[in-house]
Amino acid sequence: MNVFTVPMKLLTAVVLDESTEQVKRTLLKMGVLDFIQVSKLAPNQAAKLTNTVEPEDYEAYTNLKARVETLLVQASLATPSTENLNPDSLKPIDMNHARQLVERVTRDLSGIREKQKQLSQLRIRIEELFRYVSERKLQYIDVRIGTVKQGSTETIRSRLVNQSSVVLQVDSWEDLILLTLKRDRQQITPLMDNLQWVENPNGNLQKEALIQLEQHLHNRLHELEEENNQIKSQITERIEKDQELLEKLWCDLRLYELMGEISEHFSHTRNTTLFSGWVPESDAEGLERAIRAAAQNACVVEWTSAREMPRNEIPVAVVDVPLLRPFQRLVDNYSIPEYGTINPTPFVALSYLCMFGLMFADAGQGLIIMLLGLLGIRYYRKHPQAKKGMLSPELTQLMVYLGTASIVSGIIFGSYFGYALFPPIWFDYHAAVVGHGGTGRDVYAILGITIWFGIIVIGMGLVLNWINLIRKGDWFHLFMDKNGILGGWLFGCGVWAAFAFVASGYKTFPSGIFLPIAFVVPLALLFAKVPLHRYGMKIAGESVEDKSIGALIMEAILEWIVDVLEIFSGFLANTLSFMRVAGLGIAHVSLMSAFAQMADLAGGGIPGIVVLLIGNAMVIALEGLSAGIQALRLNYYEFFTKYFTGRGLSYNPVSLQRKSGKHIMRHS
Repeated sequence: MNVFTVPMKLLTAVVLDESTEQVKRTLLKMGVLDFIQVSKLAPNQAAKLTNTVEPEDYEAYTNLKARVETLLVQASLATPSTENLNPDSLKPIDMNHARQLVERVTRDLSGIREKQKQLSQLRIRIEELFRYVSERKLQYIDVRIGTVKQGSTETIRSRLVNQSSVVLQVDSWEDLILLTLKRDRQQITPLMDNLQWVENPNGNLQKEALIQLEQHLHNRLHELEEENNQIKSQITERIEKDQELLEKLWCDLRLYELMGEISEHFSHTRNTTLFSGWVPESDAEGLERAIRAAAQNACVVEWTSAREMPRNEIPVAVVDVPLLRPFQRLVDNYSIPEYGTINPTPFVALSYLCMFGLMFADAGQGLIIMLLGLLGIRYYRKHPQAKKGMLSPELTQLMVYLGTASIVSGIIFGSYFGYALFPPIWFDYHAAVVGHGGTGRDVYAILGITIWFGIIVIGMGLVLNWINLIRKGDWFHLFMDKNGILGGWLFGCGVWAAFAFVASGYKTFPSGIFLPIAFVVPLALLFAKVPLHRYGMKIAGESVEDKSIGALIMEAILEWIVDVLEIFSGFLANTLSFMRVAGLGIAHVSLMSAFAQMADLAGGGIPGIVVLLIGNAMVIALEGLSAGIQALRLNYYEFFTKYFTGRGLSYNPVSLQRKSGKHIMRHS
């Protein structure tokens, strides 16, 4: 796998107007060109170029496509696959006919929707009455038992149709049961008086009436649910009736939408069309052949190397690796790497899994997380159109990786659902935390592991930064920056001196002249950073602000103080920050030990098992989330800050494929 961003080339092409449409279709099929405006390359010639595309023309396609998608979603139908999009078969769309199709379906659905709305309102009323009756909240309801001298049961129902009410006729009763809300009493009482309602004085019937009402309301809710399902089926059936036409229309609208997006980047002279954009080097040759074939060789194609363009104007593409997609998402959430630098994804994958494993070292709980992830992957494969909220396909895949990391670390440290069921491969984590087992290791051994881990991660970040600076040719910052070789040297000497101090029992630093020289010489060079930088800018022909000697000395002193503080306090804080890995690991063991003691206090058996199940569920949910967040934080703020500038520009080619991630270049 190439750990660097994908090399890019800038295409500029001129074709005859009669070939423009075929070239557009070819570019859309290729789907590798990230367009830029030609006027940016030749601003002096921009006035001579025109753009014949009116944005509102293509907004109509986009808006109608959105309406079609809404209809398909209502019937739980997936939008057509990109495999159904064929630019070569594109024909003009009769927008009037297309709108009539959508309007016809929408009009038919509106009648069904009105029934569904009325049903929903009725259901809300019945649910409120059922809740009050089933919970016996008599302070909110009126239950009347009696008869009317004027009218009938249907008369009462017709008079109360706009109220939350139930008129129930029980077979074995001569009286009616009337259920209303007390808040509607002012409207109900006059109506019942007009019908000459006669109340049954037998108060013992109230309890039986509530039972009858509860059963009736329960049955009514079930009937309403069935009616609602029938309405949903009617909606689905109506949309499926025109499914083929709607899907074909969606495909045509999507193609025209994409063609419009391409056209917006085309510029025109009297007889020619010009366009320009970035393309990965690996696709450059194939794209040129396709353009020449589409234009029947009546074209001019020129290529510009990325080395001739400003780095901040070059879009960044990375090769898609399916196994690393969850970690690519983590990188994307932070920022986009600078063009020509290292893609952090594989390094993030390694460090993130190691951190999570150290914080959540339990093989049993890791197995649960892995199984949940596998279930999530299976679900999204069966329901590709499922709504993605907090959960997503990438997150479920990440859970599989995290569960695997926990299983491996749990086996290494001998932890299975909080118990040492099998001997550890390395040492007993639980014994080290709770202080028994005679392993010769304690909490300080765990802290030492995480400190060394932090040193390795920070050191790797510095090395990656040096590689990036070498590739950019930024030799000054490579040697003089706090994250350059000078800062790395001070960090390495500080680590050596610190461990020597600890080895001496916290009494003395290494003796001899090496340590003073190792610090004094780099610090002296650091003081010369400002004048050296100004001198380098002058040699490169860059403009430099004129300053007096005093101002220059003051600037050098202030810059030196800031750099020294950042190097010594920053690297120390970054390294000690990794102790949170040990802290969460110790907290995890402590919680599991506490739940084990609670299970013993519960007397074992079923109560003890229940305590352990609840304890494990809480630890998996809370500790798992905490470990995931802390591992992400350490990557973002301790690892990325050493080498990741995040100044990249996203690679966004116009393509038939739906974009599932920025700057991702997929290869089959």
